[in-house]
Formats: sequence, structure tokens, C-alpha cells
Amino acid sequence: MTLALLCAVPAQTTIPDAEAGRLADDLTAAMRAAGVSVVERSGGPGEVATHLRELARQARDANEPLLICSDNLVAHASLLWMLATEPARRSTVLVAPEPGGDLTEDRGRVVPAPAGTGTVRFLGAMCIAPADLPLLDKVADRAELLPALLEAGLVPVATRTRLLHAEQVSSEAELTAARHAVDAVDEDAARLRLAVKEQDDFFTTYAVSTWSPRVTKAAARLRMTPTGVTALSVLFAAGAALLFWQASRIAMIAGAVLLYLGFVLDCVDGQLARYTRQFDAFGGWLDTMADRAKEYAVYAGLAAGAERIGLPYAWPLAITAIVLQTARHMTDTWYGALHDEAAAHPGAQPAGGVGARLSAASVKAQSQRGSLIYWAKRIVVFPIGERWALIAVLAAFTNGRTTLAAVVGFGLLAAAYTLVLRSLRALSMRVGVLNTVDTMRHRDDGPLVRVVLSRVGIGWPLPCAALFTAYALVTVGLMAPSRYPWLLALVAVFVLIGGFPARLRHGGALDWLVPAALRAGEYLIVAAVGLYGTVPPPVVFLLLFMLAMRHYDLTARMEKGAPATGAGGAPLGWDGRVLLLVLAALLGYATAGTAVLAALVGGAFVVTAVGDWRASR
Repeated sequence: MTLALLCAVPAQTTIPDAEAGRLADDLTAAMRAAGVSVVERSGGPGEVATHLRELARQARDANEPLLICSDNLVAHASLLWMLATEPARRSTVLVAPEPGGDLTEDRGRVVPAPAGTGTVRFLGAMCIAPADLPLLDKVADRAELLPALLEAGLVPVATRTRLLHAEQVSSEAELTAARHAVDAVDEDAARLRLAVKEQDDFFTTYAVSTWSPRVTKAAARLRMTPTGVTALSVLFAAGAALLFWQASRIAMIAGAVLLYLGFVLDCVDGQLARYTRQFDAFGGWLDTMADRAKEYAVYAGLAAGAERIGLPYAWPLAITAIVLQTARHMTDTWYGALHDEAAAHPGAQPAGGVGARLSAASVKAQSQRGSLIYWAKRIVVFPIGERWALIAVLAAFTNGRTTLAAVVGFGLLAAAYTLVLRSLRALSMRVGVLNTVDTMRHRDDGPLVRVVLSRVGIGWPLPCAALFTAYALVTVGLMAPSRYPWLLALVAVFVLIGGFPARLRHGGALDWLVPAALRAGEYLIVAAVGLYGTVPPPVVFLLLFMLAMRHYDLTARMEKGAPATGAGGAPLGWDGRVLLLVLAALLGYATAGTAVLAALVGGAFVVTAVGDWRASR
């Protein structure tokens, strides 16, 4: 049950009463088509405030958003539908580009701008999420509602008109022209095109999005759900992994084709969700988890296939690839969150610093869409489209080991590039982000750190986590079967060091790197135990796969707005898992310990996921 309020515009208009009434009826019908069950109309400013407070109370009680629209808006109904169905249930406002406006769009969020410096203008429609309704109650008496909400701390998402049309009118001539502009657009065709991401990777833009909307349209006609398309893409990727395992040339080519088609479907599921507005937190979470599971299953298939034809070192490459890619994804997630925090609550940035110059260069490159520098900037980070294209091409023409080596090589280059540049930009932003969430949950601390070690409260979060990662990397480099047990046993010291600052405020400019550092350290210890105890590489990879699913679970829930439920409540954190695994290795049970830990982590993940899926139904 979504509620809506149709507000009378305070300014005088020359629209005849009959036309104004017809426009109000059109907006009411559009709201109801967007899923609104109750539409209230208000008159003067005092009446608007009363209606706002009452509807805000009802929406808060029902945990539903409140759609607010000016009665002089002429717009495609789909735009109101988009406002009412924001995927992550965040507040959103309808805006149009306008150089010199009083609002700025930064990374999809709307923030105030000094006079004459903005990039967008407000079009009179907004949807306030349940979490932000208390802000609405505070400013309901203000004449300019959106500026008051922004001043109170609202940071809404921007819903842009793009291919559709919307404008506020004040005369009969403007009303007639606006209706002609709306009628001139094929609304369904525009919505289908808008379902494609506006800024995507090079391979996705030119090798997928040029024809995937046709698949999306067909899926909609067949009444397929986005989750169903996601499941189909998983089957394609699993089939590709099995074919790579067979390792014959025909099988490798067929696997490459399946991998490409699976990636197309991976794009279609999001396009279908945006086209049909079928969003739910569990579906978004599932899409993220499926992407990672498919990619890592393909790594395993390539390694198993290379081993099948007698090529050594394929499994170590697959293990390196999963460690590297997971750590990179952790930095991607938290840097994105940091950037959003900087946009919402900007800190005082030094003028002319390296970070400021890099930010300006990045903004300039992004504005030159389609240029060489634009695509170079997007390709160099080695995104998923480019990774899957590389895998498909090399698998078809070479072998699994060569393919994995290329993935690792390009991944290392991308990791170095992004880590250096993002760190410099983060230093200039002067904001923190890990301190804005449940820090220990996203650190994945276990009872040992939560209850005991963190009470010490000394140290620095990032240096301590980085020290753990550095120790783990050295251990992997020096470890050999059944040698240097003392080196492996030293992990206890670094767990202590990493756990001591867990309760401290993680608000430093670079503390967003702490989760990635802890993930990398734990995964490298798993690899070191595998080397020490001669654990079969597929067993090591299985444990890393399960740990990756757990850690993606934590970040995906944050990104998609999915409920935390039991996702952060596993009995073992990174500290407990590391210590128990090392203890098992030192006692001579490295393989058994690795397998049991994989079963425990995977079992906990599956139980939580199934429970949340059932709850979402």
C-alpha cells in the first residue's frame, strides 16, 4: 500500500479550471497505475501541511513510502511508476538536466548546489522512503518542501527523465505543448531502452546491450521474472564450467559460447527488473551472489580442465584469482559507499591537492562519454564484462591455465591502479564510511574479537589489518609442505593485533580498506595452510569459495538494502576460523580441517539464504 498526495501549487497559474481538473485526474490515474492505493488532494499551504503529516503517519505505520506530486506536472506515467518503485526503497526525486540549476546530481544522489552551479532542477514529484518520513514531519509547514528536506539531511536518489518527458506548467499554452511532447514519445519503447544501464562497460555496451533489450522484451511477454532469468544464467555458467572441465577444443569453444550467453542473461535479469519494475531486496541480493558464484565456478572449471590435460599450476592460479577478485570486490563496494558518503556529507577538501586533481580528472573523463579516455578509464579497472569476454575468447582459443593466468595478470594491474588512485582520492575526501554501519559485522569479527580482544581498544584499524595481510602474504611465499610450523603458528600474534582496535572508530579516510585487508589476510592463511598440509587444491578452493559467498553476502545485503537477519551472526568470525584452521594444520589435520570449515561456512550461508528466501515469498 503506497500512499500519495497531490499538492496544489502555491503560485498562480492561468490554466482553466476544467483543464486543471483534467490534469489532476490524469496524475491520479498515473499514481494508481504506479501502485498507489490512496491518493489525497490538498488545497492551500496549511491544508498541504495537515495532509502531509497525516499521510506520513499512515505511511510510517504501514512501513510504506509516500509519493508527493505537484498538481501542475505533465509527465509520462512511467516516471511516477519509477518514483514509487525505487529498487532499494530509498527516497527519490524527479529531476531534469539544467546547467546552473540549484541542485547537483552526484553519483545518482541529489544534493544542494550554490546558486548557478547546479546540474539539475526539481520537477515537483518525489517519493519519501519510510526511513525518511520523520524528516518530512519536521518540515511539513515549509513552503519549499524539497529544500527544507535537503536542509534537514535528506539525500535522495535522482530519477531523471532521460528519454521520457516531464515538466511543470503554469498556462494553458504550456499545458498543451507539454501534452504534445509526452504524446510524441513511444513510452513503452523508451522504458525498454531505459532498462539498459546508462553507463556500462565497453564490452557490455557494444556486445550485449545492442541486442539484449529484445531478449528482455521477449522475457516480459513470456511473463518470466528477473529471478527466473538469473537462475537461467546460472545454468548457462554452470554448463560452461562443466565444458571447460572437459577441456577438449570443441568443449572449450562451446563453453565460451555458453559463457557469453549466460552473461547476456545476466544483463537481461536487471533490464527485466527495471522494465517491469519487479524489484525486491532478495532478488537484488540473489543477482549479486549469482554473479560471483558463476564467475568462481568458471575458475574452478578452467583449473580442473587444465589439470585434466596435464597442465600444472592451474589450481594455484584459480586460487590466486579468487583471492584477488574477492579482495578487489571488497574495495569496490566500500569505495562506492565512501563516495556516496562524501556526496551526502562532504568534508572540507584541500584545493589543488593530488586527490582533488584526480577527482577533477575523473569527472572530466566521465563527462566525455564515448571518447577514448572514457572507455580507457572504464576498461582499465577490468570490470565483469571485460573479464568474461577475456575468459570466453582465451578459453575458446587456448586452455584453462592460460586463461586463468591472464585473469590474474590483468586483475593485478587493475588492483594496483584502483588501489593507488582511489586511496589518493579518499584522502582528499576526508570522510569515513565504515563507522556509519555495524563495523564489527562488516569486519566479520567472531566472539574472540567481539568479546575479548576488542576490549583492549588499542592500535589503528587499517595498519593492524594491513599487518595481518602482509604476514599472511609472507607466509604463503615461504611456506612449503610441513615446513616452518612456527611461521604458521605466529598467526595468533597477528590475530591479536588485528582484533585489538575492533571497537575503535573506523572513521579514517582509508579505513574503508579494512574489510578487504581482513578478507585478503584470511584467504592467504587458507592458502598457506593448504601448502603446509598438502591439502588438495580443489578443497582449498572450495573453502575460499564458501568464504567468498559469506563475505559477498554481507556486502550485498548492504548494497541492495536486504535485511541483515542472521547473516552477521555466524559463530565463527575471521579470527576464529583462522585460529582453528591453523591449529588443525599443526596437529596434522589440514585437509580435514579445511573440508570441515568449508562445510560449516557453506552450511551457515545456505541456511540463512534459504530462510530469507522463504521469508521473502
